[in-house]
Amino acid sequence: MAASSRAQVLDLYRAMLRESKHFSAYNYRTYAVRRIRDAFRENKNVKDPAEIQALVNKAKRDLGIIRRQGLTDVLHSLLKSTSYLRLPLRAWIRAQS
Repeated sequence: MAASSRAQVLDLYRAMLRESKHFSAYNYRTYAVRRIRDAFRENKNVKDPAEIQALVNKAKRDLGIIRRQGLTDVLHSLLKSTSYLRLPLRAWIRAQS
């Protein structure tokens, strides 16, 4: 694996672990961390550059999913904790669509 490819993979690994720590629920957080570690360990011996690039692209898509889910989780917990905002926010969302 080329040095730049290795650095890119390590950056993706760290970013995915960092983003998965934003889940508020312990079960989601530990599941995400375990799956990320397992997936990267499973593919650590891949040598084919095309396959590495495909795995990097998949990891980038998965990182986007983790970011969106983490944001959704934060927003959901915020709405749960501030029930007085719930009604005006729903009205605002309806007005925007």
